Formats: sequence, structure tokens, C-alpha cells
Amino acid sequence: MNNAIARTTALLSTCALLLTGCGGTNTVTSTKNSPNSTPTDNATTTSTSSAAIPIGIAVAQTSNVALLGQEQVAGAKLAEKYFNSKGGVNGTPIKLVFQDTSGDEAGAINAFQTLINKDKVIGIVGPTLSQQAFSADPIAERAKIPIIGPSNTAKNIPEIGDYVARVSAPVSIVAPNSVKAALKQNPQLKKVAVFYAQNDSYSKSETEIFQQTVKDQGLELVTVQKFQTSDTDFQSQATNAINLKPDLIIISGLAADGGNLIRQLRELGYKGLIVGGNGLNTSNILPVCKALCDGVLIAQAYSPEHPGEINTAFRKAYTDEYKKEPPQFSAQAFTAVQVYVEALQALDKKSKVNKLQLPEFRTELNKQILVGTYNTPLGEIGFTPIGEVIQKDFYVAQIKMAKDGSQGKFTFLK
Repeated sequence: MNNAIARTTALLSTCALLLTGCGGTNTVTSTKNSPNSTPTDNATTTSTSSAAIPIGIAVAQTSNVALLGQEQVAGAKLAEKYFNSKGGVNGTPIKLVFQDTSGDEAGAINAFQTLINKDKVIGIVGPTLSQQAFSADPIAERAKIPIIGPSNTAKNIPEIGDYVARVSAPVSIVAPNSVKAALKQNPQLKKVAVFYAQNDSYSKSETEIFQQTVKDQGLELVTVQKFQTSDTDFQSQATNAINLKPDLIIISGLAADGGNLIRQLRELGYKGLIVGGNGLNTSNILPVCKALCDGVLIAQAYSPEHPGEINTAFRKAYTDEYKKEPPQFSAQAFTAVQVYVEALQALDKKSKVNKLQLPEFRTELNKQILVGTYNTPLGEIGFTPIGEVIQKDFYVAQIKMAKDGSQGKFTFLK
């Protein structure tokens, strides 16, 4: 009992050090009064006897990318509530501080700078897009503040710096699974058309993997069509591809543009299989293409049916709150927050962090993140020394829609 009290006291001292050492004050505030925080239950409200540990969440809450970022916000909020209900970090709650990255690089840079310089967070979960990560992560690297990417799957993300890690498996591992699933459904596939968003780093990285997979599987790549994530009219590209009579179409883009492209392909008469990339991996695509979403295949790094206590708890919390199964982007955001919480717990138990200055504290936290093993909704994960996620479980889902397009779901293939 005395040891537990001592550990909690030590951690509270560190929280005070974090606030004063970064130019803040010891004034204790409530998360309910912070404009950049999210309302939570009483477990996350600070008082005169405790100070919450601030963790930044920098994801897209506006723009066309918000269809993905909104799911990340949901997952992060559920993690905050869940882990605070379990005692937080050895008795001290966490406080998530949200900043909107919007959908471009400037938004991500501004969000990171605000979280680091104004909100004084101890680490950041974000951003939503790989394109944003390549611009914003170097800012955190120079500040020596840990970053955990929840959905940055492009090549070379962890190589940005020593303080950059990700819980999102690289596209090179995930993407080929959906093409193999398409071949399993139709072994007679021969011709493939590829579409990708040329203004998005992730989509460009993903399409390279898809195109190589097509060649590796002995298929014929008949055309590569480019578009912008801001596009809404795909008639020209879609017509060009359909005229070549492909058996399979592969799309790398985001939910809004990808959903509209699927809809227009079907309206123009394409009846073959469609594979969507990770940017389309959200139930928010369903209202975009509605009944015409039916049959789309998308590789997954998460399954709601994955066994394990933490995923069972996450799935129940999500379905209770949102009345539908949790998507991958929510699960990955939850996992990123979980990694911070469990790394902080482990560091507090072994390092007497109240004696560390803030720069050393962040460095030791970053080291602890990389050496830990975590049982998460994604399954058991860890990290390589450079921050690449180690994950073994992957899936493929197919969208199943009601005939009237009013509702649909991701059905996981066996």
C-alpha cells in the first residue's frame, strides 16, 4: 500500500514538473473547461489533489479527410474513458487534448505546433494522413516528443526520426491481401485497372504496392488512372478504364473521392470486382456510394471479432456508443492511446520519473514505448527499434449493402 502511494506521489510530482518546466503553471484545471479537450466522465476531471497527464490527439476533424478523422476521435475518446476507469497511470488520469489537422500539411503542422508549444502534451497521436506525417512529424522530432501514427502506412514513416513510431501496419504488408482475396473469389481474373490519388503520399505509396502485386500475381495491368482527392467527377477516367474491359479495378484514395469513384464506375456499367485501399476503409464511405458500395474488398489490420479481453471491452464500448461495429481507424486510435498509457505505467514503476527533467522524461518515455509489448484491439503488437509496428493478424473484409442502400457493413472473409 505504501509503495502504491509512493508511486502515485512520484507521478504527481512529475505532472507538476511537466507543467512548470514547459512554461505553464501549477494551476489545476478541469478537462471539461478546456477548449481543446473532450468531455469525459468524472474520472478524467482534475481536482486540487491530482493533475491529468496531457496526451495530444492531432487528427482531421474537418475537410474531406474528416470521414477518417472522426473515427479516430471516437476511438481515442473511448480509450481515455476506459483507461481512466482503470486508474489511468498508476492512479493519475490522462487527459486527451485534441487539435484539428484538417486535411492538409499546413493543418497538421499547426496542430503539432500548438500541442507542443501551447498545450504542453507529453506525446502526440497523429496525424491522420501519411502526407501530413511527412511534414508534421519532423517538427515533433526536433522537439524530441514521441509521436505514434495511428493511420500512417506509407513507406518510410518510422524512418522520419527516432521519436516517430506507428501502430498502423505498412501498406506493403496489408494491401496485397485484398488482391489475393479477389483472385480467390474469381480465379479467372486477367485484366486490372488501377486508380490512385496523385496528390496524396499514402495513395501514391499504396498504388505502387498494388501495381507490383498485380504483376506478381501474373495479371495484366491495362491502365493507371490518376485523380485528386478533391475531385468529384470521375467520368473521364472511369470511361477510359471501362473501355479496356478490366476484370478488377483497384482504387487508392480517400473515403469521399473513393466512394464517388465507385459510384460512378457502377453507374457507367462496370460489373467486375473492386478493391479499395486503406483510405476507403471506413463505414463513412457507405453513405457516399450507398448500394453501389456492395462487394468492394478492403484489406484490414483490425477485426471486431479478434479474441482478447481488451478488444471485447473496446468493441462493447464502441457498439454501445455508436450502435455499429468499430472500424479499423477507431481501433488504431484506441491502440495508440493504450500504448502511451501502458508505457507511462511501466516507466513510472521503474524510473522514478519525478527526478527527471522534462526532456529526459520524454526521451525515456519514447524508449519505453519502443521496448514494450501491448495486448491491444489489434492483437499483440510491439515495435522494432526504429518504431515500426510488429503485428501478426490481418484480414480482408467485403462490403455488404442492403438493396436500397440504407445500411451496410464490412463482412470479414474467412
